[in-house]
Amino acid sequence: MRVIIVEDEKHARDNLEKILRELDPSIEIQEKLDSVRGAVAWLRSNRTDLIFLDIHLADDLSFKIFEQVEVTTPVIFTTAYDQYALRAFKVNSIDYLLKPIDREDLSRSLEKYRVTRPPKPAPDFTQLLQSLEQPRQRDYQQRFLVTRRDKILSVKTEDIAYFEGEDRYVYLVKNDGNRFIVEYKLSDLEDLLDPAMFFRLNRSFIAHFEAIEKITVLSKSRVKVDLKPASSREVIVSTENTRDFKEWLNK
Repeated sequence: MRVIIVEDEKHARDNLEKILRELDPSIEIQEKLDSVRGAVAWLRSNRTDLIFLDIHLADDLSFKIFEQVEVTTPVIFTTAYDQYALRAFKVNSIDYLLKPIDREDLSRSLEKYRVTRPPKPAPDFTQLLQSLEQPRQRDYQQRFLVTRRDKILSVKTEDIAYFEGEDRYVYLVKNDGNRFIVEYKLSDLEDLLDPAMFFRLNRSFIAHFEAIEKITVLSKSRVKVDLKPASSREVIVSTENTRDFKEWLNK
């Protein structure tokens, strides 16, 4: 089986590739792409058996691909969307995987693909795009389970100041300054936290809006953030995130 992966998050691409190879070493991954533009260019001159496709790509919604090139290849979406969007996939007879991708779910999707070959007629992607562009609500994580010695605690998201990645660990830092190790990667937390309240400042910090105490402009493309409770490390918003950070502050 030949497949392509269209996903703009490197860790998600690598994780999907790893699980695919574990499930079926005979699978040939022809290409890994991260944008609508790249996928369109590839599909215009190549053929594959199965496409793994993320919803939000580096340059646009992935459904824009189908407005520019005819695709009859079966598609399995990888998405962090809620149950309402997932219902739209089902109506259009498209399989999906909810991120972070689970090994058993991926195995079932591959089996569904094999059982349903040859593929059914291409679904109506225009209808699907319209359904996804409509306003929708998303259920974000409300609490995080943490442990300290022999105690288990549940921390509400409104009590969280920020998450900090340091060495091999990720710490949940509460408004009162208490720190707990959590079993998440920062990239996973981005999918679980409400983006209206939390922002990924750089590779090491995701901060709650209320935890931002002071912002200092260092240059046109770099700003420094003072957090409360204070971090032991200097927090500089990465150059590629500064513009989005300013827009987030203004929403």
